[in-house]
Amino acid sequence: MTDHLTRDKWDRAAATFDLMAGEGAEKRWKPAKEKLFSQMGNGNILFMALGTGLDIPSFPKGKNITAIDISPKMLQCAEPRIEDYDGAINAFPMDVHDMDFPTHHFDQVFTSCTFCSVPDPVEGLKAIRKVLKPGGELFMFEHTGSRFFPFNLMMNIMTPLSRKFGPEMNRRTSDNVRAAGFQIKKIENVYLDVVKTIYALAPQTPVDQ
Repeated sequence: MTDHLTRDKWDRAAATFDLMAGEGAEKRWKPAKEKLFSQMGNGNILFMALGTGLDIPSFPKGKNITAIDISPKMLQCAEPRIEDYDGAINAFPMDVHDMDFPTHHFDQVFTSCTFCSVPDPVEGLKAIRKVLKPGGELFMFEHTGSRFFPFNLMMNIMTPLSRKFGPEMNRRTSDNVRAAGFQIKKIENVYLDVVKTIYALAPQTPVDQ
């Protein structure tokens, strides 16, 4: 069942999202995102939380991508970028906790600043594992909490406010990926230990979901 509180929060943010995130942050992280998204293959690809489509210009050309976002209004804003993409993007309003895809359907899943906002990150990652083929690949670009003072203190203080309007600042995303049953193969820090890419594999032998 769709999380209406989360959907409504991001619906409200849709109109101003590009203004808030479309310049400094996107320009700063674009090289790291392009490097990560260059790993998109020719199989079934799922992109999580497409939002207003700010990541689309960083996608390699010619891919066939399924994308979801919990916010229908975000996806409405993404339509021009979807149409401009040199490839195919089929986007659906959908909650990661309640995805309507066959089990073991996708070869790869990509996320971009997604699991700072999923209400139950471990269950959301388990849902991704369910739709990934055994041995399927998970590629993540995420901002997370920090292990270092004073960043960890500042993020813990900021999170109760930030979660009301957008993402949480102190998520332990690498730990959550492991807790969901993935095998982490590589973590690269993009900025300190706060912005990072994570490459992980679903189990070769399916386990109970």
